[in-house]
Amino acid sequence: MGVDAERRIHAPADLALVDAVHDALEELWREVPDVSDDDRLLFGLAVSEVVTNVVEHAPGDEPATVVVELSVDHDRLLAVLSDDAEPALIRLDEVHMPAEDAESGRGLALALAALDELRHETGEGNTWVLRRDRRGPA
Repeated sequence: MGVDAERRIHAPADLALVDAVHDALEELWREVPDVSDDDRLLFGLAVSEVVTNVVEHAPGDEPATVVVELSVDHDRLLAVLSDDAEPALIRLDEVHMPAEDAESGRGLALALAALDELRHETGEGNTWVLRRDRRGPA
C-alpha cells in the first residue's frame, strides 16, 4: 500500500522549525482523518520532542539545516529527520526517564515510550527515524 499523505520541511534548526513541524502534522491529520486520537497524540509528542532536541542541541555557530519528512500510510506514521550538524553522541539503549524533580531530559524517553521504532544514525550529520504503527481507527 502506498503513502496516504506526506509533508517535507527543509529549514534551519531553530524554533520556527518546531512550529513548521506542528503545522505539517496538523495538515496530515486533516488529510488522513482516520488516524486515531492516540496515534496522533503519541506520534506528535515523539516528533515534537525529537525536533526540539535537534534544535536545542545542534552545535555550531550557524544553525544546522534539517530536512523533516513526515508520512502516513494505512499501517504506520513515519518521520525521518536528517541534519547536517556534527554527529550526536547518543546511545538510545541508555536513555531512561529522569527523576520526577528533573527539569529536563524526558524528551527521548517519552519518544521511546510512544514509538514502535526510534533510531538514530550518524554519518554526514544525523538521521532520526521515528515510526509508530497505527493502532486502529479514530
